[in-house]
Amino acid sequence: MSYYNNILETIRMIEKEKFDIRTITMGISLLDCASHDGAVARKKIYDKICRLAENIVKVGEDIESEYGIPIINKRISVTPISLVAQASDDTSYVSYAKVLDEAAKTVGVNFIGGFTSLAQKGYTKGDRILINSIPEALAVTDRVCSSVNVASSKTGINMDAVRDMGRIMKEAAYLTRDRDSIGCAKLVVFSNAVEDNPFMAGAFHGPGESENYINLGISGPGVVKAALEKVKGQSFDEVANTIKNTAFKITKAGQLVALEASKRLGVPFGIIDLSLAPTPAVGDSVGRILEEMGLEACGTHGTTAALALLNDAVKKGGIMASSHVGGLSGAFIPVSEDEGMIDSVRKGAITLDKLEAMTCVCSVGLDMIAVPGDTSESTLSAMIADEMAIGMINNKTTATRIIPVHGKGVGEEVEFGGLLGTAPIMPVNKFSSKEFIERGGRIPAPVHSFKN
Repeated sequence: MSYYNNILETIRMIEKEKFDIRTITMGISLLDCASHDGAVARKKIYDKICRLAENIVKVGEDIESEYGIPIINKRISVTPISLVAQASDDTSYVSYAKVLDEAAKTVGVNFIGGFTSLAQKGYTKGDRILINSIPEALAVTDRVCSSVNVASSKTGINMDAVRDMGRIMKEAAYLTRDRDSIGCAKLVVFSNAVEDNPFMAGAFHGPGESENYINLGISGPGVVKAALEKVKGQSFDEVANTIKNTAFKITKAGQLVALEASKRLGVPFGIIDLSLAPTPAVGDSVGRILEEMGLEACGTHGTTAALALLNDAVKKGGIMASSHVGGLSGAFIPVSEDEGMIDSVRKGAITLDKLEAMTCVCSVGLDMIAVPGDTSESTLSAMIADEMAIGMINNKTTATRIIPVHGKGVGEEVEFGGLLGTAPIMPVNKFSSKEFIERGGRIPAPVHSFKN
């Protein structure tokens, strides 16, 4: 009887509670594509991606049809292009981004991540070229996503890179100004970036990963909220237990899809990312889960504690359901991609300062936040620096995906569509951080990082 009950429960999660597999992401190593001749390297990159990922979309659609579990995105992550392209004499890596975009379109995936630099301790030649290529690369491509790791708990914060990324954000916003600066929605700045993250825009295939693998990112905020509706007024012990049990069920379904995709593609299974990834659809919101715990509006006092409970319970429940858990795993709080968060910003219940506090306990950081287009480079850099410090000190992944929307200000909104949603433009602190950012250099790693 329990077998049939599990089937019925899964059907209900899909039909009424918006459960889905957010992404199947194929990781591909491009280290063997490096060449002193950039044209040769790019041809090898295109050929390898098209060969290995030829069937990822079809397999995803077949599994979706056969098992009835929606798979929203099929994606690819590749080796950080700064590592591959620096073997060449090229002085711009925009052509590499174009090749990635072309390959993504050929195989039919939604996004391809890996236009990436790992610059947490300093710059190589390839890092400098790639970072300076980001604005144009994001302006002339449709499916390429970019990320830069500028800090870690072991190395500290590369403040030269932090300074530069404020400028890069402004340039990317300007070059895509005809599309409400959407280029910045495909750019993430990380502290402690992980090598097996299946979620965009921060996915890349780390140099420590195997040749090829399948990673899967699950979702299901609506399922968790529905479960909590059944324990109204009960203690936090019961809330935590309910979330753990729900995360276990969601992850079990994800494990089934991941292993089936791995088998059909002939590619090893990597990890399942347990993250609750919201969408702009009503009923699919992390913000609404927090409110279900008893908060009048997401962002009021108690929100950080509620988010800490949610994040921890999701991890505990999911880890029991899969032998290989990785990526970011927890709860995402992207403003524009979460109906509940959008509503809280509109009501004035949540501010940038509160969001920053919440990032101490969530899975990522200041994510999909629109700010006025006239926000200065140094202020953007300082926002990045604060978020990098949270990640460095707490030995966790943090990130910023901030969108200075060219030509727009507080009180206006931008509509990106699809999973990227609607972004109310939030006010930022008007006081200057320019002298702080201009110092450059490196903020040292914390003393507790020395654990060797």
